[in-house]
Amino acid sequence: MEFNSKRNYAKPAVGGIVGLGKKKLGKAGPMLEKKVLPVETDTTKLVNYCCGSNFMKEGEDIRLGDDSEYPDWLWTMNTGGMPTLDQLDPDTEEYWERVKQIANKRSTSLQSLRKF
Repeated sequence: MEFNSKRNYAKPAVGGIVGLGKKKLGKAGPMLEKKVLPVETDTTKLVNYCCGSNFMKEGEDIRLGDDSEYPDWLWTMNTGGMPTLDQLDPDTEEYWERVKQIANKRSTSLQSLRKF
C-alpha cells in the first residue's frame, strides 16, 4: 500500500480585498490606518458644553449648568488614584479588600519567580 504524503496548505491570502489595490501587510494581516478624531479647541465651547456628549449626526452637545444645579457630593468625589492602605480605616470592608488585592499581587509575583 502506498501513501501520498503531500502537504496541501492553503494559499497565503493577499492583503486587502481583491481589486481594491494592495495594502500593507502586518503580522496578522492587512494593517488599517488609524482614524484621526477631531479635537475641539474652541475655549468658549469647552467651558460651556460637554463636548462629545452628542453621538448623533444632528443636534448639539449638552450645555453645562451652574455649580449650584449639581449635587454637593459631586464636588467631593475622589478623582485621583486609589488610597494607600495607611489612609484606609481597618474596620471597613474596603480596607480588607485592598489587603486581599495586595496579597494576591504579591503571591502572583512570587509564583512567577519559581523555576518549576
